[in-house]
Amino acid sequence: MAAAERRAFAHKINRTVASEVRKQVSRERSGSPHSSRRGGSSLGVPLTEVVEPLDFEDVLLSRPPDAEPGPLRDLVEFPCDDLELQRQPRECRTTEPGIPEDGKLDPQARAAVEMYTEDWVIVCRRYQHLSAAYSPITTETQRERQKGLARQVFEQDTSGDERSGPEDSDDSRRCSGSPEDTPRSSGASGIFDLRNLAADSLLPSLLERAAPEDVDRRNEAQRRQNRPRALLTLYPAPDEDEAVERCSHPEPPREHFGQRILVKCLSLKFEIEIEPIFGILALYDAREKKKISENFYFDLNSDSMKGLLRAHGTHPAISTLARSAIFSVTYPSPDIFLVIKLEKVLQQGDISECCEPYMVMKEVDTAKNKEKLEKLRLAAEQFCTRLGRYRMPFAWTAVHLANIVSSAGQPDRDSDSEGERRPAWTDRRRRGPQDRASSGDDACSFSGFRPATLTVTNFFKQEAERLSDEDLFKFLADMRRPSSLLRRLRPVTAQLKIDISPAPENPHFCLSPELLHVKPYPDPRGRPTKEILEFPAREVYAPHTCYRNLLYVYPHSLNFSSRQGSVRNLTVRVQYMAGEDPSQALPVIFGKSSCSEFTREAFTPVVYHNKSPEFYEEFKLCLPACVTENHHLLFTFYHVSCQPRPGTALETPVGFTWIPLLQHGRLRTGPFCLPVSVDQPPPSYSVLTPDVALPGMRWVDGHKGVFSVELMAASSVHPQDPHLDRFFTLVHVLEEGVFPFRLKDAVLSEGTVEQELRASLSALRLASPEPLVAFSHHVLDKLVRLVVRPPVISGQMVNLGRGAFEAMAHVVSLVHRSLEAVQDARGHCPLLAAYVYYAFRLPGAEPSLPGGAPPVTVQAATLARGSGRPASLYLARSKSVSSSNPDLAVAPGSVDDEVSRILANKLLHEELALQWVVSSSAVREAVLQHAWFFFQLMVKSMALHLLLGQRLDTPRKLRFPGRFLDDITALVGSVGMEVITRVHKDAELAERLNASLAFFLSDLLSLADRGFVFNLVRAHYKQVTTRLHSTPNPTVLLTLRMDFTRILCSHEHYVTLNLPCCPLSPPASPSPSVSSTTSQSSTFSSQAPDPKVTSMFELSGPFRQQHFLAGLLLTELALALEPEAEGASLLHKKAISAVHSLLCSHDTDPRYAEAPVKARVAELYLPLLSLARDTLPRLHDFVEGPGQRSRLASLLDSDTEGEGDIGGTINPSVAMAIAGGPLAPGSRTSISQGPPTASRSGCPLSAESSRTLLACALWVLKNAEPALLQRWAADLALPQLGRLLDLLYLCLAAFEYKGKKAFERINSLTFKKSLDMKARLEEAILGTIGARQEMVRRSRERSPFGNQENVRWRKSITHWKQTSDRVDKTKDEMEHEALVDGNLATEASLVVLDTLEIIVQTVMLSEARESVLGAVLKVVLYSLGSAQSALFLQHGLATQRALVSKFPELLFEEDTELCADLCLRLLRHCGSRVSAVRTHASASLYLLMRQNFEIGHNFARVKMQVTMSLSSLVGTTQNFSEEHLRRSLKTILTYAEEDVGLRDSTFAEQVQDLMFNLHMILTDTVKMKEHQEDPEMLIDLMYRIARGYQGSPDLRLTWLQNMAGKHAELGNHAEAAQCMVHAAALVAEYLALLEDSRHLPVGCVSFQNISSNVLEESAVSDDVLSPDEEGFCSGKHFTELGLVGLLEQAAAYFTMGGLYEAVNEVYKNLIPILEAHRDYKKLAAVHGKLQEAFTKIMHQSSGWERVFGTYFRVGFYGARFGDLDEQEFVYKEPSITKLAEISHRLEEFYTERFGDDVVEIIKDSNPVDKSKLDPQKAYIQITYVEPHFDTYELKDRVTYFDRNYGLRAFLFCTPFTPDGRAHGELPEQHKRKTLLSTEHAFPYIKTRIRVCHREETVLTPVEVAIEDMQKKTRELAFATEQDPPDAKMLQMVLQGSVGPTVNQGPLEVAQVFLAEIPEDPKLFRHHNKLRLCFKDFCKKCEDALRKNKALIGPDQKEYHRELERHYCRLREALQPLLTQRLPQLLAPPPASLRNSLNRASFRRTDL
Repeated sequence: MAAAERRAFAHKINRTVASEVRKQVSRERSGSPHSSRRGGSSLGVPLTEVVEPLDFEDVLLSRPPDAEPGPLRDLVEFPCDDLELQRQPRECRTTEPGIPEDGKLDPQARAAVEMYTEDWVIVCRRYQHLSAAYSPITTETQRERQKGLARQVFEQDTSGDERSGPEDSDDSRRCSGSPEDTPRSSGASGIFDLRNLAADSLLPSLLERAAPEDVDRRNEAQRRQNRPRALLTLYPAPDEDEAVERCSHPEPPREHFGQRILVKCLSLKFEIEIEPIFGILALYDAREKKKISENFYFDLNSDSMKGLLRAHGTHPAISTLARSAIFSVTYPSPDIFLVIKLEKVLQQGDISECCEPYMVMKEVDTAKNKEKLEKLRLAAEQFCTRLGRYRMPFAWTAVHLANIVSSAGQPDRDSDSEGERRPAWTDRRRRGPQDRASSGDDACSFSGFRPATLTVTNFFKQEAERLSDEDLFKFLADMRRPSSLLRRLRPVTAQLKIDISPAPENPHFCLSPELLHVKPYPDPRGRPTKEILEFPAREVYAPHTCYRNLLYVYPHSLNFSSRQGSVRNLTVRVQYMAGEDPSQALPVIFGKSSCSEFTREAFTPVVYHNKSPEFYEEFKLCLPACVTENHHLLFTFYHVSCQPRPGTALETPVGFTWIPLLQHGRLRTGPFCLPVSVDQPPPSYSVLTPDVALPGMRWVDGHKGVFSVELMAASSVHPQDPHLDRFFTLVHVLEEGVFPFRLKDAVLSEGTVEQELRASLSALRLASPEPLVAFSHHVLDKLVRLVVRPPVISGQMVNLGRGAFEAMAHVVSLVHRSLEAVQDARGHCPLLAAYVYYAFRLPGAEPSLPGGAPPVTVQAATLARGSGRPASLYLARSKSVSSSNPDLAVAPGSVDDEVSRILANKLLHEELALQWVVSSSAVREAVLQHAWFFFQLMVKSMALHLLLGQRLDTPRKLRFPGRFLDDITALVGSVGMEVITRVHKDAELAERLNASLAFFLSDLLSLADRGFVFNLVRAHYKQVTTRLHSTPNPTVLLTLRMDFTRILCSHEHYVTLNLPCCPLSPPASPSPSVSSTTSQSSTFSSQAPDPKVTSMFELSGPFRQQHFLAGLLLTELALALEPEAEGASLLHKKAISAVHSLLCSHDTDPRYAEAPVKARVAELYLPLLSLARDTLPRLHDFVEGPGQRSRLASLLDSDTEGEGDIGGTINPSVAMAIAGGPLAPGSRTSISQGPPTASRSGCPLSAESSRTLLACALWVLKNAEPALLQRWAADLALPQLGRLLDLLYLCLAAFEYKGKKAFERINSLTFKKSLDMKARLEEAILGTIGARQEMVRRSRERSPFGNQENVRWRKSITHWKQTSDRVDKTKDEMEHEALVDGNLATEASLVVLDTLEIIVQTVMLSEARESVLGAVLKVVLYSLGSAQSALFLQHGLATQRALVSKFPELLFEEDTELCADLCLRLLRHCGSRVSAVRTHASASLYLLMRQNFEIGHNFARVKMQVTMSLSSLVGTTQNFSEEHLRRSLKTILTYAEEDVGLRDSTFAEQVQDLMFNLHMILTDTVKMKEHQEDPEMLIDLMYRIARGYQGSPDLRLTWLQNMAGKHAELGNHAEAAQCMVHAAALVAEYLALLEDSRHLPVGCVSFQNISSNVLEESAVSDDVLSPDEEGFCSGKHFTELGLVGLLEQAAAYFTMGGLYEAVNEVYKNLIPILEAHRDYKKLAAVHGKLQEAFTKIMHQSSGWERVFGTYFRVGFYGARFGDLDEQEFVYKEPSITKLAEISHRLEEFYTERFGDDVVEIIKDSNPVDKSKLDPQKAYIQITYVEPHFDTYELKDRVTYFDRNYGLRAFLFCTPFTPDGRAHGELPEQHKRKTLLSTEHAFPYIKTRIRVCHREETVLTPVEVAIEDMQKKTRELAFATEQDPPDAKMLQMVLQGSVGPTVNQGPLEVAQVFLAEIPEDPKLFRHHNKLRLCFKDFCKKCEDALRKNKALIGPDQKEYHRELERHYCRLREALQPLLTQRLPQLLAPPPASLRNSLNRASFRRTDL
């Protein structure tokens, strides 16, 4: 069976341990973890079914409460003060209550007064605020709790400050050419450096040899210090979207206000001041054509003007002196105007005449108009005296508020950002629900604008014919038009200054509309501000909360045109009459400005000489508390005579009319058109209306309606709705019991009242919504009263239960519908929620707080007291009566008095449950829509019943009668069924019902028998499960069920409900026999696994039965995580989020703060560990890089195939890392090389869900009892333990610290989040969730309104979302996130470490411990390799030391990889910038060496691994700090010196050698990093490092491969090939040492044909190293296959470099190996490649096509070059490189390094005199050189390739003259030839080689001439013999040799040197040689001419003849010089330096 196909968790047998086989044969738990899921558990109840819960109350009774020790006692039972009754005084805004004081109240007013004064009655669950529902964990609360976290120190965060660290002091030195100015060879100085360093502090007890147990104990104690209590506080808050349980207590009902504007009237000034002027302010909405506020009257007159009215004024009340008013606007709109009307005292003349002086006269003309003004003043004074009580209209204007609001911010708009406006918006929102509908007009918010001061200058005069509101609205509409008619009118100029600003939150000195003092009112003498009552433009749905009873009277018009007599200046007097006698006018009319507070009469302004006046007057009256049939408004019409005529009265009554205020008990309001009587009304007129034609009365206009008036009441006493009025009236009648009673036209007797009442109940649904909502508390109270206290009519009790219940359902529906916009996320109406929470009480039972007499104990008492008859009889009777026919009226006397008293006081919750169960379908539908309300009502009723009846001490089983519980069971069943059946039809309703039901059951848990509630839950679950099988789309149901469970689990006593303190009862099984016990035994413990422990960690029957709610929750999670689960991603998220949210709330709950308590709580979640472990394959893989999730499980899975891979060699990726390859030092190599585990089945979890699940698992591990975990681990089978370790490994990866930088980058998980959302959307589209409901829910979340609470908690987005909103993040927030993330990473890692310690303790004694410990160590290593805080590393390293000291065989016996990994990690931490980390890391490394030494007296393995790790580390880590690593090396040295125990051994010495060697490598490697930009220097250093590793072939090979890679990168293919050849030679050497195979190369020697340099790779002598020592030559390259690979790479590089001849040599070594392996496929390929190579050689034989390289000598001079000073190199540059190019490159590079003006290029090639150079500068000398071959060499070097390969000698020439110039005349032209020899032959593994030998020769002028002529001759010969011939080239050479222009050349040379025979015989030889050269030259010219003649065409004949002529001339000129004879040649001189045979140093031995 292929390993890959096996399931990862399929149980296998470890073939290494035989006893394991026996142990595991019969283990039951060995199967797939999922297979047991749906199948059985130990109780045989599958997970899909709910276990029957224990009887909670019985369990508690059976356990004495003091069985538990101290803090655990509180977990046993709910606290006794769990429920309490609170009376919260109703908030009163005003300092005095404002309720009528006089004793007589009508029933309506009495009910209102009671309602508005009684306190709120709140049933408070004392601990509810601790539940997740009420104190949600949000990002804000998390942040609050995260305060005071310690900052964790992380390496990656410190790296940025590298330079500023105190430890980096040698920066200045580091900038120079090399880190140390000592070359590598001077080892002594390196040692000296290390000795002089300071060591880090040593760990005090490190060298003591303590017992392992003590070490463990000490480590554990240190780990436990200063740990954060709450793990999940460090994790992002739970996802807000999932928080279905989120609740908040509703806001208490408050008076409604809109947005409030403060208007202050500052001054009013006219051009002339002659009389008092009075102002009126009001708001008008032009769009709605409605006046939207009452009037505000102000008086800004000066004292002198007020004095004119002394005769008429009483002393003005302070309330009438207000000059500022607060207006409220619920529906802000751009069409709202502030209208200002001005009035003055009535005078003779119409309005225009009276306005004239104001329009004509100007203030500047005062002097001119003095007389006129005096006259006007006199007249005014007379009018004031006489007509002072009457007013006339004067002028008006309007201010467009939208302009003020929008322009108030203009002057400096910038600061007026949205941000500043927002607070006021939200303040306003908190006040009430009404502003919701204004969302469209949001642009016009009246609350956040900047205050403005306005000066209104233009007033329009009032027109007598156009005073009505209709006309006003026309004017306002006109004002908004650009071409307003009003603008054309001549204005009345004045200056009115007003301030408009948003009203402050709590203004001082404020009066309510009833003139009560609003708090705060510091001083009653202060000038008040008035609150102006709003008349909202549209309906406002808010319940009344305070007593208000105002009446507004609006006279509109009067038509007296047909009235005879003098009736022109008309005014209307209004009086409120309590009777018909004139003295009965009540002082209830509010005064206006500067007058008394209340008056008995008021007048309308007079329109001069108008018989049909219109009025704009508003009279405000305060209605008395008791309005009777006699109360009426009396209107008297007067004619006012303006002119004083003798005998004429000032006012003459000309008409009367009235309005009776009460009709059939209802207040009369609305418009009236009344007839006016000419005569005084007769007696008893007040009970009739004027419409009744009374006999003997005269009427104006024949009894037609001539007076139009409107009444409007603002009353919280009178509903003004016929249906409500009727209902209240009937209820009051029944309460008073006054019969007969008149209702409208009918007279009610006792017989008919019941029918009427029923009718009025059913008519409530017709009531109009606004008053219904306003009076909702009254209505609901009355309905409750009717249910609980059935009325007794004519001695009979009328059961109105059903009717009242139906009415309640309709009322609730109506209220809901009206307030749909403000429902919260769960569809609750905040107004109704507030009613239940605050206002609802049991009628008649005044809540007496404990201490008072229990008022409702009647029932309990009567039932308990037997009056000669068994109590059961009463019970039976009463039950039958109430439930058979709920509406059955009980005949008096049919039951004895006691029972009738019982029935008379029904219990609301019992009635509600009963009525709901038996309700008809229509009503049931209405109730279901708002089930939450009825559930809450029942719960509060039950709670009040228990509290008021002192029943809380009663055992829960006896608190409620059985019939009630039966009703509840039926009810829960039917509602549950509704949820299930409606889920597809109306998903939103189903969701709401589901939540309501869950909350109801949750509430019942606090009140009723909890076992009973659990059974209800189980029944509901069963219903859902049954339906799941048949439903097409189960995900929706599962989602609802998950929400249901989540809400239940959010109960504040969730922990207690799970019975955390009772031990689990083990599953019943027959007593186990001895054999079965042993056979069941587990991996680690010899005894059988403890079934109790096992069942605690599994979702076993006992677990689910005892921990009922926790069982439900974890079962949901288990089912969601099943691979087959549908809709998985959504369910994963929901289930995990539910668990996460609960654990968070436990973390923040003060009750569970103590560790033993927390451990008990954690026991409820133990199965989470098994769940997470089994889900492992589907979790998101946080471990980057390859490798499977089940890294360790597969290790421990017994017979992993291919075990060979696991042990043994260096992991290739480690080797790569060592080679400086691309893997990071902590590179996460897969933990096991084992086969990949099971393919991932099922839907994978998203990153976010996986991370949260892991966080929850860590929470359990952190808080559970360690001993318990240990027992569990001992019982686990190996593969399960392996998966547990994998889980820990994944936790480390998931919570790894990202670093501050990462927080600034956008987190990749943001993307994951969006994928989650996408999945959600898809599921919504596919119908998994009701898409509409999902949308609605989303839109509610977004809605700017919605219940404040619910909006508030949606703002905070989850962690991942936040990171994406990077724009908004401040630096502080990022800092904070990094701080929290660091703490989370540290704590998560420490929890993993704790758990690993527990596992180690468990497996200490087991036989399979090796494999487990190996896996444990891998997790530890991973933790040390990931980004960790200093705090964790100290503990992690301590654990690692303990592990290694207890189990050294783990590292030193088998797997090298673990040792290699460990060394790499330790060295990395030795280089840490954090000293504490270095201290621990160096201690660990030292102990590791000591341990290795103690096992085998040398520590070769550690030595080797450390050396390898170092190179890997320095090669790959970017921000590696060698300074700190050196300190650690020194620390290790110090340990070695101080270790007394090993004084006598060689250990200290060996440690010292290793440290110095590391120090050397470090120095070079660091240099290498500095020279990253200088390829030559870099390669040199790599070369040097490789040479330093001569003793460890693996590393040398690695570095050779490194160099090859670098060369290939730079395009130096020949050099890359050489590196590979060297590598192959190295491998060949070691293979030769190991085995003698004929087909293998003998060693390096076999490769010398490829390169003579290869002999460097000869093996070091055997005494240093034997290849069979473990750990050496263990890499994959040290095999035949490896050798083949290296040779193939070499061949490939040679081919790329065009060195085809070398390819052949490489394959000569490769072919025998392939032949021996019979690898014909490869052989075919090799021969193919050879053929290609040879073909290319043929085609490119001349070599011109292949250009191999250009060589330059480069010399460095100057101290700045460090190592390079005075060094000479030959550089190999790419072919055709010009001198200028290399010169420019080097100059630019070094200038960048040393700075400008430091580098100088020496332009000549002369020897450099160091003394003449500037020591501050750096000099470079560059010369072109050519390869040089001795003559004998040229015989072998035939081809172009030969002459460009294996080059060691180079030549360059320098011309000079004796006087110092480079060039001169021929006789003085000398030349210096310099011959350079290099250390190695080119091409080599470097592109520059040091010059090791140099030799100079000086040529005399004649020798220079000889060389020149030889060169010319050679050129001619080459051109002539070229094949195919090249005519052009030939002609060029000929022209240069014989042409006339250059005749001077050869000819002049001959004439200078051959004209005379030299005197010095030593020169004869040169003379002769030159002559011979010339002869040869002439011969070659002739040959060339001949050849040219054959090549040319006819067109070039003339040219050729010309050349021949020139040649002839030349020959003739030379003839005499060449023919003269020399004297006898001297004997040859002794061998000169230039005898090449003597240059032994350059002999080519190999070619």
